[in-house]
Amino acid sequence: MLEIYNTLSRKKEPFKPLKDKLVTFYQCGPTVYWTQHIGNLRAMVLADLIVRSLKYLGFEVKFVRNYTDVGHLTSDEDLGEDKMEKAAKRENLQPLIIAQKYIDVFEQDVKALNVLEPQGKPRATDYIAEMQAMVQGLLDKDFAYATDLAIYFDVTKAKNYTQLSGQDLEKNISDAGKGDISDPNKKHAADFALWFFKAGVHKNALQTWPSDFQSPLVENGQGFPGWHIECSAMAKKLLGTTIDMHMGGVEHIPVHHTNEIAQSEAANGVKFVNYWLHNEHLTVDGGKMAKSLGTSYALADIIAKGFDPKVLRYLFLQAHYRSKQNFTWKALAGAQVPLNDMRGRIARYAKRGAPGKINDDFKAKFTAAVADDFNIPKALGVSWELMKSNLDDNDKFATFLDFDRVLGLGLEQVKTEEIPSAIEALAAKRQQARQEKDWAASDRLRLEIEQKGYSIEDSKDGYIVKQKN
Repeated sequence: MLEIYNTLSRKKEPFKPLKDKLVTFYQCGPTVYWTQHIGNLRAMVLADLIVRSLKYLGFEVKFVRNYTDVGHLTSDEDLGEDKMEKAAKRENLQPLIIAQKYIDVFEQDVKALNVLEPQGKPRATDYIAEMQAMVQGLLDKDFAYATDLAIYFDVTKAKNYTQLSGQDLEKNISDAGKGDISDPNKKHAADFALWFFKAGVHKNALQTWPSDFQSPLVENGQGFPGWHIECSAMAKKLLGTTIDMHMGGVEHIPVHHTNEIAQSEAANGVKFVNYWLHNEHLTVDGGKMAKSLGTSYALADIIAKGFDPKVLRYLFLQAHYRSKQNFTWKALAGAQVPLNDMRGRIARYAKRGAPGKINDDFKAKFTAAVADDFNIPKALGVSWELMKSNLDDNDKFATFLDFDRVLGLGLEQVKTEEIPSAIEALAAKRQQARQEKDWAASDRLRLEIEQKGYSIEDSKDGYIVKQKN
């Protein structure tokens, strides 16, 4: 049985979908104002591993991952400049052009990392009407109120507002007017914006829409949505009022996801999400990724160093989604070795014949790891246990290709090289010399093979011959 660690209950729980064998799954996607760094890409790979795991366990998955292309301010607490507008000014381009530019980069990156396509990839700017309808519903139910500058959600009206974060916000709620609050008519410090009017600090906003909301400072309720309302509206439209799973980074727990729960449950009158999943951060050399330090690496930086993107994916397989992971170039180079070994073994298995039969014992171990809160590092260990076993190679081949449905390393695409019979004969002769411990003959035959443009790699299971690049 699948068990999932639920941030809401802070414990592992048996997974029971709303509908038998169908999982509705929403992930907070990127704000498309910049090329996504590898920490953000790790989050995408982790969600992909969960989607693949659910499918492996027999579920149908309806997966939605959004694009934020408006309304995400430089502070998650409704302060600062809109990230899209900041990027537009930086590059002297319109926000929608900026969005498309970085969506295209992101799409290329996740494809290179072998991330499966979601069933839904909504852009926030395409769901303004749904957001406005949700905001109006919150006003009608007295969960929200309007000032001249914005429409806010009143957190004192929410049932158990901090249920996800476990924070004590009583002091923040009671001390209205204290702290960094840009709107003097905001009732409570913790109230968050549902709709910003094109007024005050946002009077020059580049992306705005008319609305039925009223402010004496603007005509036609002109403004733009708050970041938090976007995910609530898109999730409702595409997946329903209650969904099975919602995933995002741990940084979203105290603000973004807390606010999503409050507004969604107030608007819809039902529980928003049954299982909350949160991935930990990727650090670099033990510290936070930062542009100022030159450590905010993009996938292009990985490729420029000569690494296949799937090496980065293999690295990500080595840490659980709820664990922090540290990136170093040495660690990445270290991941290259076992991935190359895997590829070589698969090529050798493929050369020896068609896949055989999936081994039930290894499959049971692999499935148990996957069903234990998506323990991919343990599942990867089972894969290596399989490869180093005495199982028939054809059965290893079939069993590992089954496992790769979860791991997503694309090893079914590994092709065997046509090695000339003369080279194969030299390799076999060298193998015999090694078995007879005639190391001088072994070295001489290796050199002869290399001089003819091929390399030979030894392993516990024999050897692999490859043509040199």
